[in-house]
Amino acid sequence: MSTYANVLTIAIPIFFFLVLLEILYGLISKKHYYSFMDTLSSLSSGITNLLKDLLGIGIIIISYPFIKNSISIIDLNESIVLYIIAFLCLDFASYWNHRLNHSINFFWNQHVIHHSSQEFNLACALRQSISNLLGYGAIFLIPAAIFGVPHKVISLLAPLHLFGQFWYHTKHIGKLGLLEYILVTPSQHRVHHAINKEYIDKNLSAIFCIWDRLFGTFQEELENIPCVYGTLKPVNTWNPFIINFQHLWYLIIDALHTKKLINKIKIWFMPTGWRPDDVETKIKRDKIIDVYNQKKYKIEYKNIHIFYALFHFIFINTALWFLLIGYDELESNLKIFYSFFILTTIFGFTSIMDGYSWASYIEFLRLMLGTFFINNIIEIENFNFYLFNFYFMFSIFLTLTVSNYIPKESKMV
Repeated sequence: MSTYANVLTIAIPIFFFLVLLEILYGLISKKHYYSFMDTLSSLSSGITNLLKDLLGIGIIIISYPFIKNSISIIDLNESIVLYIIAFLCLDFASYWNHRLNHSINFFWNQHVIHHSSQEFNLACALRQSISNLLGYGAIFLIPAAIFGVPHKVISLLAPLHLFGQFWYHTKHIGKLGLLEYILVTPSQHRVHHAINKEYIDKNLSAIFCIWDRLFGTFQEELENIPCVYGTLKPVNTWNPFIINFQHLWYLIIDALHTKKLINKIKIWFMPTGWRPDDVETKIKRDKIIDVYNQKKYKIEYKNIHIFYALFHFIFINTALWFLLIGYDELESNLKIFYSFFILTTIFGFTSIMDGYSWASYIEFLRLMLGTFFINNIIEIENFNFYLFNFYFMFSIFLTLTVSNYIPKESKMV
């Protein structure tokens, strides 16, 4: 994990810089595809995902080393051929894992956050899941296991494969000629994120578009059908934790309320979006019928809200930086403190910005507990000690101020 932390100290500033560059280009070119809270929600989602990985949260159901040791029939020598085969196998596995997420109700929950933004930009590429807690992905790496690809090669290439999917989340790059037949391009991925009936569940490949063309899921971006982004059931929240588990919660509610036992079982394994007839009529949920008249989720904010959100977001990234640059030297309790601080702060400030009536009470509790921990339990160096005390004290004042202006409810405008 220390290697991963070191990689993140390089990758995160690059990602943030490219997001900022796209924002600036959009403002200059008057083709601006960002909104304030949608962007912070996307970036915060990425942070929750990397913390989940750093903390090793999850249960491995089946591991790649186990599969490799069981079925490998070839042992490739260390060479460029080995890395090419490994990368192709990773891409093949990614396609089928992605297709599973789009096909089955239960698995959609761990992918919905990536599609939840109603914008399409580099920031939304960072909307990654924390609900993918079951480690079964190795099953799709059977081809790599047959070739005897070492686990260390998979571990080395996996982050590179993931990072390689960042660049094509943009509306500023058109079609790329011959590359459209080889690589996943921005045009193809715009189709993937679109909810138009012509585009839904298409273009599932990660790096090479050959898989979509082979397995019948390819769809070209059509000039006369502009892409509309989001999900057919809008999440209507900026809170990454709610987005991550909202679909799962809906499945649980439907499973409890449907009368037939078979439906209580079927609902988990049916195609994404399927609901039993009896609960569909009894429990209504927002669903987009006409994608071209979709109203984006938005709340009207005052300047104090903007300052409030930015203040917390800056401190989240400050704590993340402390965690990453000191990862090898930090004691476990400090790693947990920084991680818990970041995660709870994200939950707190996004809930405030959503206008939930309970959000300010949760925030006061979080800030009081944080103040207690930093002064009585956690041993932290002087600069950080004073910095976090300032954060907790000022945040209490800020939350008191903002709570007078919190919207009574989230609104669609």
